[in-house]
Amino acid sequence: MVSIERTQTGVRLERNTLKVLKALAEYLDMSLGELLEGMTLHAFEGKAPFTPETLAKIDQLKAVYGLSLTASDAHRLKERQ
Repeated sequence: MVSIERTQTGVRLERNTLKVLKALAEYLDMSLGELLEGMTLHAFEGKAPFTPETLAKIDQLKAVYGLSLTASDAHRLKERQ
């Protein structure tokens, strides 16, 4: 185990994206923060954070929560007024 210090932060995310992330964290039996940390650390090293089985679960959760955004949308999002 590596000893770390965490800090509380306020992060704004697209509503359905957050729903999928929270459901995935619950499915993986971890906190949302732990899920985001793991995804970020994998991305920083250019590694995929999820197994094919987890990606299949993500697809199911996206359908349940109506998440249609894709990676190509990432830099084209504009918040409604």
